[in-house]
Amino acid sequence: METAYVALEGGRVVEARSRAPGTTRGELVFTTAYTGYEESLTDPSYEEQVLTFSYPLIGNYGVREERFESDRVHPRAVVARELTDDVAEWLTEEDVPAIDHLDTRDLVTGIREEGAMKCGIAAGPDATEEAARAELSECKGMSEHTDIGQQVSVAERHTHNPNGDGPHVALVDCGAKGSITSSLVERDAVVDILPYDATAADVEHLDPDILFISNGPGDPENFTAAHALVEEFVGEVPLAGICLGQQVIAGALDGETEKMDFGHRGVNQPVRDLRSGRVVMTTQNHGYTVSEPGRLEVTQVNVNDDTPEGLESDDLDVITRQYHPEANPGPNDSLDFFDDVLALAEDAELTA
Repeated sequence: METAYVALEGGRVVEARSRAPGTTRGELVFTTAYTGYEESLTDPSYEEQVLTFSYPLIGNYGVREERFESDRVHPRAVVARELTDDVAEWLTEEDVPAIDHLDTRDLVTGIREEGAMKCGIAAGPDATEEAARAELSECKGMSEHTDIGQQVSVAERHTHNPNGDGPHVALVDCGAKGSITSSLVERDAVVDILPYDATAADVEHLDPDILFISNGPGDPENFTAAHALVEEFVGEVPLAGICLGQQVIAGALDGETEKMDFGHRGVNQPVRDLRSGRVVMTTQNHGYTVSEPGRLEVTQVNVNDDTPEGLESDDLDVITRQYHPEANPGPNDSLDFFDDVLALAEDAELTA
């Protein structure tokens, strides 16, 4: 059995079994999801993080490419109580270090008590504690990854469903999950995917019905180009956003964001709609949140900690969600969000 080591911020080193070799570093976080490991591992929002699964067995229904949310694995490393051979082989092929046979309950408890933390990992035949500590010493905080958008975004514009009869959506790719595009295309929208650093001229050239800011990794304040787009087009083009998109839109409209202690990551987060009183279960993956909504109204909150989960403005034609309405993995309670987004185009046309 090959050995692995996890060096944690604070000085502790945990020994484990290596399932995919390598050395790496990142912010150690956890997800409570018990299914959907393929979708989680290919979610761009996990870029520069080390993903720990709280559910003990990961891989019990194999690995199928059609479930992927992007074209690669995004966490810098994967930690589980036990990984099946299928997942271990997949991560080895992807050159993503993976470890198991350690007490993930202890890790998760530590993250909940101390917050998401930096870590270094060394796995494989040559792994040592010193190598793990060396990785930890080079680890950056998430807000220090100022170029993280470039790591996860498309390099140039491309179009999905060009002959669709629905509204034209300009989707700014800050690390978008594939199922967001699919959810829009299934409703016959024309979707142009734009790079994270798209300019106002790029958007004006498309003349879209809706400007949509996607999910993505890291600190929303580092996505300055997306902020600028919101400031430029608010009140002129309806705006929508998911996850990081909500944070970017709020920040651009006089709101504020902050880093959470350990974030929300999993498929069982309860959200209450303040207008209807209805509670839905949601899929989430974020380490930052909106602390002040600015010019927007908080319409939905997390039942567990009251953080904003939905922001809206009828006057500005804005609607955002902190969670992932497209799920994948997770419940389908909130898929009607995409109907509401596309309805913004119809409402704006009627108003005009």
